[in-house]
Amino acid sequence: MLFSEQNYRRGEFCGSIEVVCGSMFSGKTEELIRRLKRAQIAKLNVEIFKPRTDIRYDESAVVSHNANAVQSTPVDHSSAILLLGANTQVVGIDEAQFFDDDLPEVCNKLANKGIRVIVAGLDMDFSGKPFGPMPALMAIAEHVTKVNAVCVRCGSPAMYSYRTITNDAKILLGEKESYEPRCRCCFYSKD
Repeated sequence: MLFSEQNYRRGEFCGSIEVVCGSMFSGKTEELIRRLKRAQIAKLNVEIFKPRTDIRYDESAVVSHNANAVQSTPVDHSSAILLLGANTQVVGIDEAQFFDDDLPEVCNKLANKGIRVIVAGLDMDFSGKPFGPMPALMAIAEHVTKVNAVCVRCGSPAMYSYRTITNDAKILLGEKESYEPRCRCCFYSKD
């Protein structure tokens, strides 16, 4: 059901897309979990998804670096979210940058059915370039929240994920052993 003023007046819920983005260690997953738990407190039907490839902390749960967790459904392709999230009111998606390029269309379809979609992911890869479907998601979202970490070099707000090990692979799952948050100046100084 697409949004219309008539549906809104009848009290039918209009869907939306929210994006939480930023660098590694900035609190993206923490914010996603916070919003999803608030939806659960409101007794809304919530479904959470993550890419099956992300098994850093847990095979099925979405887990923040602070060890807060919420159960999720790992999926191989974003199209599975359409099937599994069809009978829900709120859909959460973590690590969106690792999903395929169909994710923005999947989110649009869910939102157009009246579902609140909350997406979290890295907006830039380790080289400082836009990452996966995140730019398209940010463009179609009603709300975008960009969170910053703290630069480990100078203490300024950090928006970059600096890779500390030598590896040119676009996707390299890792944590503090492989990445550190840096501000613009420290990221480009490469020291």
